Amino acid sequence: MVSGIIGRKVGMTQIFEDSGEAIPVTVIEAGPCPIVQVKTQERDGYQAVQLGFGKRKENKFNSPARGHFAKADTAPTQVLREFRVESLEGVAVGDTVDASLFSEGELVDVTGTSKGHGFTGVVKRWGFKGGRKSHGGEQDLRRPGSIGASATPSRVFKGKKMPGRYGAKRHTVQNLQVIQADAERNLLVVKGAIPGPPKGFLLIRKAVKVSGKNSTDSNES
Repeated sequence: MVSGIIGRKVGMTQIFEDSGEAIPVTVIEAGPCPIVQVKTQERDGYQAVQLGFGKRKENKFNSPARGHFAKADTAPTQVLREFRVESLEGVAVGDTVDASLFSEGELVDVTGTSKGHGFTGVVKRWGFKGGRKSHGGEQDLRRPGSIGASATPSRVFKGKKMPGRYGAKRHTVQNLQVIQADAERNLLVVKGAIPGPPKGFLLIRKAVKVSGKNSTDSNES
């Protein structure tokens, strides 16, 4: 059984409970995702299903990629991702996975790529306080300050918080509650924020309960 789906972030909004409390939620376009390939233990060494999502013109693909979709008898998709499965029972190439996979109140893990902020300084990247604003310190306002010791060890330690690329990294937010699941429009409404900008691609999986805690297996390609 497939336990995950590919989606796209629509944006954030809020809904109100009967008590009048506002709940921040994120709307996700979840599927539909055709099953493009099924990988078996005997042939590939592990069990997984490859799902597609989004539309893309066929002339944007090379010949091997077009053949891959033609073999599955599915239209070319913008994204391909694999999901490990415990069992391949009831799974076949050409089937479609949609938002009906999830139900209201269920917990899910959402993986996305955070917003990229480019090359930033230590104040924005790490939350450094910065230098003083007076007594000749105007030029040190957003500088990191001293970064190393003197003669010993005469180097900067690896992992030092420095200016650099900020954001654009893969993140997973676990145990988000599904507030609404609209299978007809393939929409999921989950409580809280998720990584990435609007229109960013996401992987949504059922949260796996292990030893009384909810966790997720992040092994997918």
